[in-house]
Amino acid sequence: MPKHIRPRRSMLYVPGDKPRAIEKARTLPCDAILFDLEDAVAPEAKEIARQTVADAVRAGGYGHRELILRVSAADCAEDYALAEALPLDGILIPKVEKVEVVERAARATRHPIWCMIETPLGVLRAAEIAAASDRLAGFVAGTNDLTKELRARHTPDRTPLLTSLSLMLLAARAHGLAAIDGVHLGLDDPEGFEAACRQGVELGFDGKTVVHPSTIDTANRIFSPAPEEVAKARAIVAAWGEARAQGKGVARIGGAMVEQLHVDEAERMIALAEAIGSRD
Repeated sequence: MPKHIRPRRSMLYVPGDKPRAIEKARTLPCDAILFDLEDAVAPEAKEIARQTVADAVRAGGYGHRELILRVSAADCAEDYALAEALPLDGILIPKVEKVEVVERAARATRHPIWCMIETPLGVLRAAEIAAASDRLAGFVAGTNDLTKELRARHTPDRTPLLTSLSLMLLAARAHGLAAIDGVHLGLDDPEGFEAACRQGVELGFDGKTVVHPSTIDTANRIFSPAPEEVAKARAIVAAWGEARAQGKGVARIGGAMVEQLHVDEAERMIALAEAIGSRD
């Protein structure tokens, strides 16, 4: 059976200097909260944001939600000191482009480390970054920054980003890391958001970063295994069990051959569905 699986269908960015948004996040059905000290907070508001986040995290009440702090920069000592004083589930480092950034972070914090891949150099070095530390938890795609750096266009099908997204996923999966898709720009574009989520699932992402509460339910629904997928997975596991009991190394179900690789994926899907069920 697969190791413990934590649903990460929706990761909500919350500006660190917005107490009302931080308070509301306690009631939202997102799987993770990204307390943001980077782009969402003006330089003059950083210290207020640190205190606001500290007060909220210490107060608790976030239930099952994974709590992650996005630091202002990879070398921000104040943010790492804050993280070390709080019961967080991880830190998120923006604009990671080299192994040394992860190595320094691993020395500065006890928490799991997430890396934002959002520049061409970060994409090209994704495999090296993924192998930088056993403390690494996953990659988060910074698709808006990456689009800018590539001088690409924002298109509905995200064709300009597919190579970069695939390279991130290859690096993450090669080293057993989670991979989270980037935000969708159009807040008044539910159809476009749903299409982007479906594309993310098809590519292999575990979930999506979001910036507005109204998009959480859609992300949760699309990044959850569908009931028919779970039923098929259970059938695969059952057929495999029967085949193994008969001393066979393969099984057949619905006219298709089943091997260990299919069973592994079926078990992962069942575990994910059960984890989501216990949460929702």
